[in-house]
Amino acid sequence: MSDRVINFAAGPATLPQPVLEEVRQDLLSLPGVGASALEVSHRGPWFEGVIAEAEANLRALLAIPASHHVLFCQGGATQQFSMVALNLPHGEERAADLVITGAWGMKAAKEAAMAGAIRIAWTGEADGFRRVPTDADLADALATGAAYTHITTNETIQGVEFAADPASVGDVPLVADMSSDFLARPVDVARYGVIYAGAQKNLGPAGVTIAIVRDDVLAQVPDGLPTMLDYRTFAQHGSMYNTPPVFSIYVSMLVTRWLLQDVGGLEAQHARNREKAGLLYTAIDDSEGFYRGHADLGSRSLMNVTWRLPNEELEKEFIAQAADAGLAELKGHRSVGGIRASIYNAMPVEGARALAGFMRGFAAERG
Repeated sequence: MSDRVINFAAGPATLPQPVLEEVRQDLLSLPGVGASALEVSHRGPWFEGVIAEAEANLRALLAIPASHHVLFCQGGATQQFSMVALNLPHGEERAADLVITGAWGMKAAKEAAMAGAIRIAWTGEADGFRRVPTDADLADALATGAAYTHITTNETIQGVEFAADPASVGDVPLVADMSSDFLARPVDVARYGVIYAGAQKNLGPAGVTIAIVRDDVLAQVPDGLPTMLDYRTFAQHGSMYNTPPVFSIYVSMLVTRWLLQDVGGLEAQHARNREKAGLLYTAIDDSEGFYRGHADLGSRSLMNVTWRLPNEELEKEFIAQAADAGLAELKGHRSVGGIRASIYNAMPVEGARALAGFMRGFAAERG
């Protein structure tokens, strides 16, 4: 596969090459099945085994306790913004606390406000979303009687990330959008009421969304919700009330198998992610101001490295020359501009090393 570019896309993102090769090998006919994963019934034994292994692998990787249900939903994180707000009722007496660290947190807050009263407990907007709150910030900001507290653990557009689970929020359910750093590091799942993540960053192709929901959250879901917006529908029917995204779940299962068997689990993956990000941030820091990173030092994302050059013309040159060198999808989000390198789990260290080398060469030539 020498014609493959090094893909820094923010999502859909690069997938592990061994997974792609297995999918290609079995695409026309799965061993022992005689049909493609794109054709096979979700009610048959093959897919029952796939979804069971996908859940088992997720539980093993994240040490998910029995108190939490693993749900395979659809609609992406955007639909989860609404599902969280509907399934965790909030109103004037018990508002939802929203922690806003970037563009996706703002979108989550907008959807939550449609379903009930919200309170912006903390926001980094005034500073251009350059950092996440400290534990001390959260201790000062969060309300003890909130319906729930919502955070976005990694912001793909601004490139800021919680480096670890935030400190306890008391008895308030903690809800986290982990779409862009899901499975990137170990997580203390027991501390969260809901974790949700779209697959297309670290887990698989677009189409399936993982929701990990604790028993006490399910117990408070109000009656009368639309069937497919009710977490209980997925929990009670094994995520197969209707036809699930079979192919996306199949590929996601293969990715979790790769993380377990080839990578060696999330501690090992976290170390790889720190190494990759370190290569790029060092290239930024060593450039004597030619590259200007967006995120503050303590909030730098391991998944999405964002930076600017002295002017937009140089940024265009950088992107074009990088593409010619096989380094693809480096243009920053249209709302902020600049450069963005997304280095999710499947990005090999060699890919980050190649980009860091290109960055040094470009700065030496044009700086």
